[in-house]
Amino acid sequence: MEGIGALGKRMREAGFTQVELADAINTHLRADGHEGTVSDRTVRNWLTGETRWPHERQRAALEAVFNCPVTELGFIPRRVSLPHAPPEDSVHRRRFIATSAAAALAATNTPVFASQKRFGMSDVERLQTKFAALIATDFRYGGRRTIETQAVELAEEALTIQNHGTATQRVRGALYGCAASFTSSAMWAAIDGRRFDAAQRHFHRASSLAAMSNDSTIQFRIWSHAGSLYRHMNRPADALAANDVARSLPITRRDSMFACLGHARQAAIHGMTNDSHAVQQTLGHAQDAFERADTTELRPVWMTAVCDRAELETLALSAHLSLGDFEKSEAHAHRSLSLLRPAMQRDRGIVTARLALAQLGQGELESAVNSAVSIPGDIARHPRVGILLREFGELLHVAAPSSQPARSWDEHAGESQKGIS
Repeated sequence: MEGIGALGKRMREAGFTQVELADAINTHLRADGHEGTVSDRTVRNWLTGETRWPHERQRAALEAVFNCPVTELGFIPRRVSLPHAPPEDSVHRRRFIATSAAAALAATNTPVFASQKRFGMSDVERLQTKFAALIATDFRYGGRRTIETQAVELAEEALTIQNHGTATQRVRGALYGCAASFTSSAMWAAIDGRRFDAAQRHFHRASSLAAMSNDSTIQFRIWSHAGSLYRHMNRPADALAANDVARSLPITRRDSMFACLGHARQAAIHGMTNDSHAVQQTLGHAQDAFERADTTELRPVWMTAVCDRAELETLALSAHLSLGDFEKSEAHAHRSLSLLRPAMQRDRGIVTARLALAQLGQGELESAVNSAVSIPGDIARHPRVGILLREFGELLHVAAPSSQPARSWDEHAGESQKGIS
């Protein structure tokens, strides 16, 4: 069964199904002026070994598709007896082919089957492994220029593969999806770092790549990030419009977890417009969608940070804090902190800073300062956390400028918050 394994392995690497390989073979046959008669059953016969030596035209097409001799695909030539005196035209034909091949090799000095590399799903998986490591760094710190730069480099690597090799339509779509996903991560890193001009450039690039991938999953991420971008830029109308695009994509109907995230982010935007009814309504939709979602379903690596109840609580906290409902904000903050995974250090810092603001809004000065000073120094220097803490310090001095909690905060800020920008 060596032949079966060799062809099957090459098909898996290239991302071919039996039908797709048959289509690719027929395309080559028709390009050479022949009728394309290969079917998925033909391919199945090759895989099972029922057909051990395809027709000459099919062999040529197989070599063109996989860029290697058919013997490397496991096919075994038939043993045939050559006549003692082949016809003169056959002799001339073989001499012409041999001479032409030798001349071509001499001119190019390149192996016959090494002219162009075929890329497959294994290359996509290699890129996704690099992406997973980048996402893990983003979960912990976020916003760093190094994350943004590395994400852009990964996107360029995916596009370079497109331009320097051949692949099936499915693999090409996956590579465009990778490039879009990586660019979306660069966009998020720029949003997180408050580099909004760069974030908008990444958004336009990512949305174009996502359209070429025809993957509504990554399109959801990009448009949902656009909603977050405009929310941070204090442009709620644009934020609502962008998030509506995300919520209308097919993935939200196929997977309730995406619907949950879309509704919860919409609630955070409604909080900015002081629409308490819309906040309650969209949070209710988010809760219903979360309860319908299959939490064990396999999803993209970037969804692992947001497909849990902690994210729902965090967005509810943001919405109620914008509304000035400090009691509900504090309750959501405590629930979020109890649910956040240990690696989510950046998110923990943001939630704790918002908790301090919610406690301050209720007049609980000492608890508020205790919450604020509990944020580790490296996390306090994160741009988004730093902005929240500066807001906290300003509000604290308005509420109780000469109080002991205010003096304690000033002392802490002077010692450990240097360098926040």
